[in-house]
Amino acid sequence: MMVKQHMLFTLYSICGIVLKDILAVSGAQGQFPIVQNMTVTEGGIVNLTCRVEHNDNTSLQWSNPAQQTLFFGDKKALRDNRIELVRATSQELTISISEVTLADEGMYTCSLFTMPVKTAKAFLTVLGMPKKPEINGLTKPVMEGDQITLTCVTSGSKPAADVRWFKNEKEVKGAKEVNASGKTFTVKSSLQLQVNRHDDGVAYTCRVDHMALTATHEETTQVLEVHYAPYVEIKHSIPAPLEGQYLKLECVPHGNPSPDPVLWTKDGGELPDLDRVIVEGRELTFMALNKTDNGTYRCEATNHLGTSHAEYKLVVKDAPTTSSPSTTSPAPTLPDTTGPLDSKHLNSAVTGNRGTVQPHCPSSFSS
Repeated sequence: MMVKQHMLFTLYSICGIVLKDILAVSGAQGQFPIVQNMTVTEGGIVNLTCRVEHNDNTSLQWSNPAQQTLFFGDKKALRDNRIELVRATSQELTISISEVTLADEGMYTCSLFTMPVKTAKAFLTVLGMPKKPEINGLTKPVMEGDQITLTCVTSGSKPAADVRWFKNEKEVKGAKEVNASGKTFTVKSSLQLQVNRHDDGVAYTCRVDHMALTATHEETTQVLEVHYAPYVEIKHSIPAPLEGQYLKLECVPHGNPSPDPVLWTKDGGELPDLDRVIVEGRELTFMALNKTDNGTYRCEATNHLGTSHAEYKLVVKDAPTTSSPSTTSPAPTLPDTTGPLDSKHLNSAVTGNRGTVQPHCPSSFSS
């Protein structure tokens, strides 16, 4: 037995192979490198880790998708300042890539230099960050009745971003279009509007959602400015005006641009008695109403798109009269004549505002 081992060692020596290396290789036949696919956002940093269990000092190596060696053990092979060594042991080789670009995406290979060499592959996915969206197609101001198309565009996303429209935080549906540009995508969404005066001041927001935007989203907002002809309403301070009361009429014009100033008239002519009727801006004030104020008051407002008016018909009613306290004395209380009368009752008389009232006497008494 000893002779056979000696002959085998001699044979291996002749072939230039050291016996301990052969034994080490045979011991590593059951070992495989272990890696993991990774995902990183463009511009970020990622670690690539390769592990092997019970390695007998066999070297590990990382290669990029172009099969260029990045690190062989702890020795850097490629001159790229973005690639650094994190950890190098007999059982682990971890490297980092910073400022990741879309060009870094692909299949990375970890090699364990046994005989034969064993490899494991990890795919690095690079997410393209979408650009802040832009809204096109809006001119200010917009005229009431115009039809406009708002277009939201975002580029640079990978995979394609999701684009949504909101009208004052309420989602509205747009027409979406996706175009590829190299490894990234440009996404466009269009929204058609028939504007009216109720759209004045409405905020339209284009919002971009993407897996690269982990905690937030990108969005852009445009506020519509709609020009429209005025309409007018008159507000009054009391519902049923009475003589002597204070009354204020307020002309409230609505329009864009704002119609200012306003014009007050009465019965188609000028306002009478401006010493008693006060006009301040849009307000018409009566300090103490009387029936000569009766009539139709008109407020007129104008902007460059048109003219509008409202009317208020004033009818002053009589103030309620207050009755004076009564001066009539209460009727006197007469004595009871149904029973016998004593001398006290016979001698008494009840006197009122209209004279003396004598008591009624029974027939048994003399006059």
